[in-house]
Amino acid sequence: MSADAGTGYVLREAVGAEDREACFAVRREVFVVEQNVPQELEYDTYDETAVHVLALREDGLPLGTGRLLHGADAVGKTGADASVGSLGRLAVSRAARGLGVGAALVRAIEDAARGRGLAAVDLHAQTHALGFYERLGYEVYGPEFPDAGIPHRAMRRVL
Repeated sequence: MSADAGTGYVLREAVGAEDREACFAVRREVFVVEQNVPQELEYDTYDETAVHVLALREDGLPLGTGRLLHGADAVGKTGADASVGSLGRLAVSRAARGLGVGAALVRAIEDAARGRGLAAVDLHAQTHALGFYERLGYEVYGPEFPDAGIPHRAMRRVL
């Protein structure tokens, strides 16, 4: 992952404690503060082994994040087979919305999935975000369900 020409931000896999804390800070801003998701639901044991992707403004300010679960973690989280990754915890700070950060993060997570030999990516989308993911090639399956009190639908994209 590298700089996106002309966008004013860079994407990279999070490495080290400082990057992880930047990811968690964006998630805290978006999910815990804005959407009132209880902090104990936002962070889980999957954070320890997930691939975290981070979008940073050129001056280092974190703009967005997302994570990829793969292997046994993805199977445990989604029930899918080991060839399917799980994209989750996609969050873009309020100040960065509308700049293409979310779409760039999704594509970077898909690239990370391909690099690990995965054939597809599943996600649980908040229902208000279905159109965003559909524009990126994801298809809805299964019924609506609540997650942290927010309506969601399962989606998948074959890579």
